[in-house]
Amino acid sequence: MTQSLLQAPIFFERNRVFRVYTGGKLFHDFFGDEAKDGNYPEEWIASSVKALNKDSTDPLEGLSLVRNTGVTLASLMHDFPKEMTGGEPFDVLVKVLDSAVRLPAQAHPDKAFSRKHFKSEHGKTEMWLVLATRPGANIYFGFKEGTTKDQLDQAVKKGESDSAAFTDLLQEFPAQAGDVWLIPAKAAHAIGAGCLILEVQEPTDFTIQPERWCDTYRLSEKEMYLGLEPEIAMQVFDLSLAGRPAAQRWKKEPVVLEKAPASLKEALITYDDTTCFAVNRQTLQAGGACSIKGPAVFVVTEGEGSLQGSAGRQACRKGDYFFLPHAAGEVKVTAASRLQWVECLPPKSSSK
Repeated sequence: MTQSLLQAPIFFERNRVFRVYTGGKLFHDFFGDEAKDGNYPEEWIASSVKALNKDSTDPLEGLSLVRNTGVTLASLMHDFPKEMTGGEPFDVLVKVLDSAVRLPAQAHPDKAFSRKHFKSEHGKTEMWLVLATRPGANIYFGFKEGTTKDQLDQAVKKGESDSAAFTDLLQEFPAQAGDVWLIPAKAAHAIGAGCLILEVQEPTDFTIQPERWCDTYRLSEKEMYLGLEPEIAMQVFDLSLAGRPAAQRWKKEPVVLEKAPASLKEALITYDDTTCFAVNRQTLQAGGACSIKGPAVFVVTEGEGSLQGSAGRQACRKGDYFFLPHAAGEVKVTAASRLQWVECLPPKSSSK
């Protein structure tokens, strides 16, 4: 059975992951879940990464399970590297998250910091594609021009009692469906309340979040600094990523790659933007068709259609996601209605 999995798109069991913040109500329109906020506001998609949650006893928390098999994606990647990815690393984590509250202001380590302090070859550069919003939704990116280290240190101290102390130092932007942001490692940022976001990132859960409070939840020192001394952890914040020029650089506009009467393919994030991953978006009008191939993660964001490959036909619709192995070859996608998906590609290899 395992070998047959490698010849077709691989679909997964749902994989909602616990977080200390609340959200998930907007999953109703995307996944068909109950329209209710709670502490499972993230869906980890085609994940080979374990979630870092305090007091967790689940050895599989965060790991994707292939639908109806109990097999983890991580085990397939380990046991069948050539068939799954052509032998190249697929070091990417994809999520869909919905924030009912503002998430803590934070930054993520770059590769050098992770190597030194976490014994990992991966930092956490990430990108956001806003899929939908609630009224008043916003995001924060980069420090305000002229923010100093002393102001940053003072904001952390004031944060014990002032929930706006840190975000007062950050640039705030309204969030709208279709917005694309690349969040480089060491950039200060926060997802505001009311954002349904598709996130593609390096495959870690490393976050330095020096605000004491996430809405009404009080973070522990471990949750804030991941076991590091605060003065060491705070080195992940790059004060030079500030002002409108930084925002203009890292907010991205889609670039048309291919255009036809019934089909449009756009690049959202390219390997010129980051070597950590690339992200494309493709739209088919009803009756349109095209071919896709792996290795890649695909997330269907609109409509419905079908996938036809050497292993047979499978239906797909909004909210579905799958990993397409290298060994599956080309798969034909046909749109029953206007169909749109996001294609998440692995890190740039030396051969690309």
